[in-house]
Amino acid sequence: MFTGIVEEIGKIKKIEHGSNSIALTIQANKVLGDVKLGDSIATNGVCLTVTDFKENEFTVDVMPETLRNSSLADLKIGHEVNLERALRVGDRLGGHLVSGHIDGVGSIRAKKREDNAVVVTIAPPKELLRYIIPKGSITIDGVSLTVAQLEANTFDISLIPHTAQITILGKKNVGNKVNLEVDLIGKYVERMMEFSEEEEEGSDSNIDINMLKDKGFLFA
Repeated sequence: MFTGIVEEIGKIKKIEHGSNSIALTIQANKVLGDVKLGDSIATNGVCLTVTDFKENEFTVDVMPETLRNSSLADLKIGHEVNLERALRVGDRLGGHLVSGHIDGVGSIRAKKREDNAVVVTIAPPKELLRYIIPKGSITIDGVSLTVAQLEANTFDISLIPHTAQITILGKKNVGNKVNLEVDLIGKYVERMMEFSEEEEEGSDSNIDINMLKDKGFLFA
């Protein structure tokens, strides 16, 4: 689990291509302070496992499923990425609970400055719109953010100067892709409601006219 509070910006140093997968070597500093093999590091919001590391770099494998469902396939050598180590029990939860499992890829439709903030308009995949609510939490390229405004097919987030400076979101332009992870709670509630409806539809009711008469609710 993660919090969506980016610790540093890393840089892609090397990309090794498999038939349908890639291995990324990423230059970093802070996230390597206590790293171990097998640790999870969110890279642009995607939970990836450390398979090798040195003093100022680490390597992760990206499987085909992840490439299909995130923007990591578009990375090039020299590109910057948001990095965050996994949440430790007892840490402050500065953002919100983030799994690092991307729900879809959106695109930036507009950017505008509003006083000290930058308002970014994002178009998500249509199927994700039902999980996005005004003032709700959403993770964009690994950054925990609040939905400022919601329209029919887009939503706005507002970047304070600090967030724009310490993440790659401040450098992204109109047309760029972003990884999206919607709030976990909404997805769990929807899934539980689906099971509840299925159980109700499949249940055999014992209530009928004869039972109501026997219990005294109806009189012949």
